[in-house]
Amino acid sequence: MSNKSEQAKPVPNYVKFIMGGSAGMAATMFVQPLDLVKNRMQLSGEGGSARAYKNSFDAITSIIRSEGITGIYTGLSAGLLRQATYTTARMGIFQSLLDHFNQKNNNQIGFFAKAAIGIFSGGVAAYIGTPAEVALIRMTADGKLPPEQRRGYKNVFNALFRIVKEESVFTLWKGATPTVARAMVVNGAQLASYSQAKEFLISTSYFQEGIVMHFCASMISGLVTTIASMPVDIVKTRVQKSSGSTNALKIFLGVIRDEGVFSLWKGFTPYYARLGPHTVLTFIFLEQMNVLYKKFA
Repeated sequence: MSNKSEQAKPVPNYVKFIMGGSAGMAATMFVQPLDLVKNRMQLSGEGGSARAYKNSFDAITSIIRSEGITGIYTGLSAGLLRQATYTTARMGIFQSLLDHFNQKNNNQIGFFAKAAIGIFSGGVAAYIGTPAEVALIRMTADGKLPPEQRRGYKNVFNALFRIVKEESVFTLWKGATPTVARAMVVNGAQLASYSQAKEFLISTSYFQEGIVMHFCASMISGLVTTIASMPVDIVKTRVQKSSGSTNALKIFLGVIRDEGVFSLWKGFTPYYARLGPHTVLTFIFLEQMNVLYKKFA
C-alpha cells in the first residue's frame, strides 16, 4: 500500500486504545501459565523460608501435579481484565502521544523522549489497572497457600467483589505505588526500546518492515525490560499477595537482607519467558491490526 493511501486513513485515537488492549489480551492467552510460574517463584522463599521450587521446570511440574493441568491457567480471567484495563490504556496513550509529537517534530523523536512518553503512559495505565493486578496476584498465589488459608476466588469478578466486601475498596489499590513504579520502568524500557530497536534494525538494511523485524525488535525490548523491571516487580508481587499492612521499601530491603541481592531477579527465566513472548505477540498482533485497519477501514 502506498504512503499516500496510508496517510489518507490515519488510525483514530480510540482505535489505538482498542487495538492495544486487544493485542495484549490475545498475547495473554498464550503466556498466562508463565505469569503464574513467575508469581509463584517470586513468592517462594518469602521471609527467608525454604524455597518451594528449585527452578522453573520444577515449579511447572509441581503445579500440574498438585493442581492439575488446568491449574497452570489459574488467574486467566484476572490476566485478561488486566490487559483490558492496563494495556488498553498504556498502548493507547503511548501511541497517541507518540504520533502527536512525531507530527510536530517531523518524526525526529529521540529515545529519551520516547522513554518519557512510555513512563507517563505506564504510570497512568498502571493506576487504572491496579485492581485487576491485585486480583491476579491473589489468584495465582492461592495454590501455594495451605488449604485452610486459600481464598478460593472463582473468577476475577468474584475476587474483586470479595476483596471489597471482606477487606475494603481501598485494598483494590493495594501496592499501587510499586505497581505504578514497575509500570513506569516497564513502559519506559519496553515501548521506547521497541521503537528504537525497530529504527536500528531497519537502518542496518538487513531488515525491512514485517513480522521478522517485529519479532527481533520485540525480543530485544523484552530482554531490556526484564532486566530493568524485575526488582520492582518482586516487591509489587509480595505487597499485593499480602492481606495485612505492608511497606514496599521494607519488603525491598528485606529481600536483599534475607535472600540476597540477586533474589531481586528471582524467577528471571519464567519472567523473561513470559515477558519476551508477551512482548513479541503483543507487538506482532498490534502491528498486524494496524495493517488490517489501513487496508480495510
